[in-house]
Amino acid sequence: MTDRWISDGLLIVTVKCIPNSNSNSQIDRQGLVSLYNPIRTSSNPTTPIQIGNGNFAFGTDITSLQTFLPFNTLSSWGWKNDSLPPNVTQSDISAYEGVSWLNHGRPVQYDFNGNNKEIEQWLISNPNRVNLGRIGLVFLDDKNGVMNVTEEDLKNPRQILDLWSGTITSTFSIQNTSITIKVASSSSSSSTTNTIAIHLKSNLLSKHQLGLFLDFPWCDGTSKFNAPFVGSFDNFQTNHTTTLQTLSPFRNIIQHTLDSTTFVTTLNGDAHTIQRNDLINHKYTVLPHIQVTNTNHDSQWTLTVTFGKSTTDQTLQAKDIFKESEKVWEDYWSNGGFVDVLTGSTDTRANELQRRIILSRYLMRVNEAGDTPPQESGLVNNGWVQMYFWHSAHWALWNNWDLLLRSSSIYNRFLPTSISRSQIQQGWPSGARWPKMTDPSGRSSPGQINNLLLWQQPHPLIFAEYEYRSFPTRETLEKWENVVRETADWMAAFAWFNESTKVYDLGPPAYVVSEDTSPNVTQNPAFELAYWKFGLGIAEKWMDALGKNVPQSWIDVKNNLAPLPVDNGTYMVYEGIEKNFWDDPAYTSDHPALVGLHGWLPPTDGLDLAMAKATAEKVWTHWNRTEFWGWDFPMLAMSAARNGEPDRAIDWLLDPLFQFDDAGMPIGGTRVPTPYFPGSGSLLLAIAMMTAGWDGSKEEKAPGFPDGWNVTFENINKLL
Repeated sequence: MTDRWISDGLLIVTVKCIPNSNSNSQIDRQGLVSLYNPIRTSSNPTTPIQIGNGNFAFGTDITSLQTFLPFNTLSSWGWKNDSLPPNVTQSDISAYEGVSWLNHGRPVQYDFNGNNKEIEQWLISNPNRVNLGRIGLVFLDDKNGVMNVTEEDLKNPRQILDLWSGTITSTFSIQNTSITIKVASSSSSSSTTNTIAIHLKSNLLSKHQLGLFLDFPWCDGTSKFNAPFVGSFDNFQTNHTTTLQTLSPFRNIIQHTLDSTTFVTTLNGDAHTIQRNDLINHKYTVLPHIQVTNTNHDSQWTLTVTFGKSTTDQTLQAKDIFKESEKVWEDYWSNGGFVDVLTGSTDTRANELQRRIILSRYLMRVNEAGDTPPQESGLVNNGWVQMYFWHSAHWALWNNWDLLLRSSSIYNRFLPTSISRSQIQQGWPSGARWPKMTDPSGRSSPGQINNLLLWQQPHPLIFAEYEYRSFPTRETLEKWENVVRETADWMAAFAWFNESTKVYDLGPPAYVVSEDTSPNVTQNPAFELAYWKFGLGIAEKWMDALGKNVPQSWIDVKNNLAPLPVDNGTYMVYEGIEKNFWDDPAYTSDHPALVGLHGWLPPTDGLDLAMAKATAEKVWTHWNRTEFWGWDFPMLAMSAARNGEPDRAIDWLLDPLFQFDDAGMPIGGTRVPTPYFPGSGSLLLAIAMMTAGWDGSKEEKAPGFPDGWNVTFENINKLL
C-alpha cells in the first residue's frame, strides 16, 4: 500500500492505493456493505426489494413476499411466444421483409416499415418474458374465512435486506400478534430452475390463521417495455391453464400453461394443504399443518417454492437455500473488486457515493449477471435486451469474471444470426452486423433505430480485449478469433471509400449514439469514427497476436477514415451538421456522446486532446442537462476524469438529476421506466476507472478523485 499526501494549503488528505488482491483484504468489506442494508417501513409502489442470482429475481413488498403488490418473479429462461395473429402462419413470420434503403447506391434490406404491420408488431412483442408467479400471505379469521387485510392494517412494519447474505426479513404485527418472514433465493446460477425459501414465524400459524397464496398470471407482449407489474391476474381459464398435483403433505406440483409454453412450480417443505380458490382463476391457498405444543412460543413453518420449465426432483429444504445464499453472497462480497470511498473522506457526499456503489453491486448481481444479455430493467420488469456494453463491461473491471463469462459468450452464440443479418439479409460482402436490440436467439427487433445504429458494432472487441488482459493466453485469442474477425470485416465493409475526398466515410444511413439525427444525412459521426478506429486497432493487434495476416481492408479503413468533423475549435456530432447545432435542442437533448471521444474512449490517432476537452466543456454549458439520463452522467464523469478535472467527475456522479432510490434502484426519470440499470453499470464502470485509472494515467493515486476523498480499492482493473 502506498500513501500520497496532497496539500491544498488548507487540508491534507490521504489517497490510498492498494494493489489488486483477492485475499488478505485491508478493507472491512462486511462492515461497509452492512452499512447500506436497505430498510423500509412501507412498500414502495414502483420498486421492490429483491433477492436473486442473475438468472432469477423475486421482487417483494413490505412483507418480503408479494402480498399487497404484484411485483414480478422473472428469469432469464422464462420466455414465451404469443399466439400468431389471425390468418398469419409461421411461414408468414419467417417471410417477413421490411424496407430497402440505398447505401451509397446499393440496396440494403432492413427490418422496419414492412408491409404487414401486424406481423411486425408481433415480432416486436415476442418473445416476451413471463412472470412465473406471485407468492403472498393469506390471513384467516377464527372461522377459517379469508380476511381482507391491507398494508395499512399492519402495525410497526419493518423490512431489511441483509446484503451480505442476500436475505430479506420482515417483521410486523396484526391483531396484536407478531409475524416474522424471512426469504432467500437459490444463489447458484441455473438455466432451468430457481427456488425461493420462505420461513414464517408467528402464533397465527398454530391458530390456523396464516398461510400463503400462489397466483399465476396471464402474460403476453402487449405491455412490453412499460409494465411495472408483468401479467394480468384477473383472466379466465380460457387464456391459460393451471393444474395441481399433490404428491404428499410435503410436496405439490402446479403446471401453468400459456399458449404452447408450460412452466412448473414445485412446493416442498413442512406439512401443508393446498387448494385452488375456485375454478375460474389461478390462485391457490397453502395452509400449514402445525402441531400445537406450546402456545407461549411462536410456531414456525418453512417452505420452498421452485420455479422451472419442467418437473424437478430437487428436494432442497429452506435451510439449505438460506445456507447457500449466505455462502454465495459472502463469496461475492469477499472476492472480486471493492472500493471504499467513505473511510477517511472529508467530502460530505462520500456516504451517498458509497451507498450507490454498494447497492449497485448488489442489484447488478441480482438482475444483470445471468447467462443471457440483461435488459434495461433487469429482472424487475419487462423489456428487450439492448446495449450489452453498459450492462456488463463493469464486471471485467471489478474482476467478476465468473459472472461476465456467463453471458459474454453471446457474441459467439449470436455470430451465426449476425452473419446472416449482414450477408444474407442486407447483402454485405462479409462480416457480422450485431443487433442493437435482441432476444435470447440473437434476432433483431424490428425498428429503424435498431437497424441503423452503429456504435454497438465495436463492443465485442472491447470485451475481447478486457478478457485477454486478464487471461493473456492463446486459448483466449482463439476463443474470440471468429468474433473479432467477423466484427472487423463488417466494419471495413460498411466504411465507404469516397473517391472525391480519398477517405472512408461512415454513413449515411446511420444513427448516432443519441439516436436523434436524421439517418439519411448523418455522415461521419465523430464518436463512431473514433470508436471505429479504436476497434479496428484492437482487431489488428488480435490477428498479430495470433500470428495471422491482418486483412488489408482493415488497415486501409483504419488508417484512412474520415477525420473527426470540426468547427470553430470543437468537434461536431457529425460532418455537415448545422453550425448552430450547439443551440438547437433537437441535437442537445439526448446522450452527449461527444464527451466520449476522450473519456470513455482513450485518445485515438488524430484526436486533439485540447479540442476534445474544449468540446466536453462546451457540452457542459450548451447541452440541456435536464435531459441527461442513465449512463450520461458516468460518461460525463469519465470524460472529466480523463481530462484532468476530478472535481467535476465527482459532481457528475452525484448530480441531483442522477438519482438512485432507497433500495439503490437507478431512477429512469421522464425518459425511461425505473429502474434503468445502464445507470448502475456505467456508475460502476466509472468508479473503477476513477480508482484504478486508465492506460497512461498516473499510478500514484486514484486519478479520478480530487482532494477530500480517501480512496481505498482492491482488485480493480484499469480502463482501456
